[in-house]
Amino acid sequence: MLLNENNLVKEEVINIRYSDLDLYKRLKPFSLLNFFQDIASDSAEELGFGYSAIYPKNLMWVLIKYRIEFSEYPTDINDLILKTEPRGRNKIFAYRNFELLNGLKTLAKASSVWSLVDIHTMKPALIEEVVDNPNLSKFEKSDSDLNFNKIPALTQCDFSKEFEVRFNDIDVNMHANNGNYIVWALEPLSNNFHSAHKLKAIDMMFKKEIKYGEKMVSKVQLLEDNTTLHAVQNIQSGEDLCLLKCEWEVL
Repeated sequence: MLLNENNLVKEEVINIRYSDLDLYKRLKPFSLLNFFQDIASDSAEELGFGYSAIYPKNLMWVLIKYRIEFSEYPTDINDLILKTEPRGRNKIFAYRNFELLNGLKTLAKASSVWSLVDIHTMKPALIEEVVDNPNLSKFEKSDSDLNFNKIPALTQCDFSKEFEVRFNDIDVNMHANNGNYIVWALEPLSNNFHSAHKLKAIDMMFKKEIKYGEKMVSKVQLLEDNTTLHAVQNIQSGEDLCLLKCEWEVL
């Protein structure tokens, strides 16, 4: 998938640092999601529907879900090219695509869904009523858009680990940053598992926010087809915070 070369596409060269790599010199999923979030924020700002346009209206963009597919997982690479393009909106959802390249070679592509919500009530706003911008036109599906897969509920828990939200996990919206959820979700998997597998695809759905000091449990179920299901849950309420389905390639 190559994003359409038009004035809506934003492209950046990403300098990969040692802190972005794991012990196998693979790009950390946490870093990848932060790269996505940063370029999406910059793109929205430049196109007129970013933070400075919506915050005065007591609104913020909230990530709902991702579908990420890797043709080759980024490993031992110093520089990457990252592209993003807003794909339009319907009443309450906006869509955005990403493409990650090593030179001219596409390593990954992703599609995402976002909602515009009231900062105080967290209720979704009707995008067309609060954002009058030609750069965020009505969504029409194209071949560049990935299909979001349903994430099944866990039927058993093979591994789990508990966490508490740290001050460092909190972003400007006063809740845990999106990138942290993939850290929490994958952490119960052993080093042996990570050494023998690399990610091939991720489906990720954000359900509820969690704030500083609250505690969660990350549960993992191993399936037979090199797939794992993940549920990050609020310990106190029992609510799902984030659900993932990961497809892995055996090394």
